[in-house]
Amino acid sequence: MRAVSVRFEELAWRSTPLGEISLRRRRDPRLDLEVYEVKLDDEFLMSSLFTAGEVELARLGLAPLAGDRLDVVVGGLGLGYTARTALRDDRVASLLVVEAVEDVIDWHRRGLLPFAAGLATDPRTRLVRADFFAQVAGADGLDPDDAGRRFHAVLLDVDHSPRHPLHPSHAAFYRPDGLRRLARLLHPGGVFALWSDDPPDPDFEAALAAVFPTRSSHVVRFANPLTAGESANTVYLAQTPA
Repeated sequence: MRAVSVRFEELAWRSTPLGEISLRRRRDPRLDLEVYEVKLDDEFLMSSLFTAGEVELARLGLAPLAGDRLDVVVGGLGLGYTARTALRDDRVASLLVVEAVEDVIDWHRRGLLPFAAGLATDPRTRLVRADFFAQVAGADGLDPDDAGRRFHAVLLDVDHSPRHPLHPSHAAFYRPDGLRRLARLLHPGGVFALWSDDPPDPDFEAALAAVFPTRSSHVVRFANPLTAGESANTVYLAQTPA
C-alpha cells in the first residue's frame, strides 16, 4: 500500500494482461466522503460514487425468476455491488462470481472494500478466477468444477458496453452465436442481465432478439454529484422460454 497523500491512497496495483489495474481510495472534501475507484491504465472502470446501475443489474436480473433455490452467476466482481445485492435476495442459494483478475478477488478477501464486507465470506459465495467470455465459449461452461452446469441467472458487468469491450476477444460474445452459447447455460426461464454504460443499442437488442424470446432494455438514471446533473446506465434483460 502506497500512501500518496492524506487525501489519497493507492490500496493495490498490479500489471495484468488487460493492463495496469489499481484500486484507489480518496477523500472528496466537497462531498465529505471516501470514494473508492478502480482504474485500468489511465481509464476509470468503476467508482463507489456511481453504483445504481450495478445494484439494478442484480435487482432487475433476479426479479423475473420464480422459485426459492436460485443458482446465480455474477460475471465481473469489481467493487462488489452487484454480488452484494444478489446475496441480499434470500432466494439465492449459490453465487458463483467469475472474475478474470486475481487481484480483484484478493481485494475482497483482504477486506480492502469495507462496504463489501461479508461478500467473500458468505457461505453461498464462490469466487473463481477465470475469463467469463472464454468460459462461455468453451465446452465446460461457467463453473470450472461442474462442466455444463446450468444457472437461473447470469448477471454480467465487465465491459463498458457491447460496442465498447475492454478487450477485442470479448466482442464475439455480444453477437447471436455468443449469446446462444450463454443461453445453453441457463435453466428454462433463466435470465441473462447485462450492464452497459451506453444508451440502449439497437444492434445489440437485435442480437438478443435473435436468441431470446423475451428481452427488454432498462435505462437506469441516477444523480451525478460531480456534474450536479443526471447520468444513466442501461441494463439489458433476456429470458429463456420456461
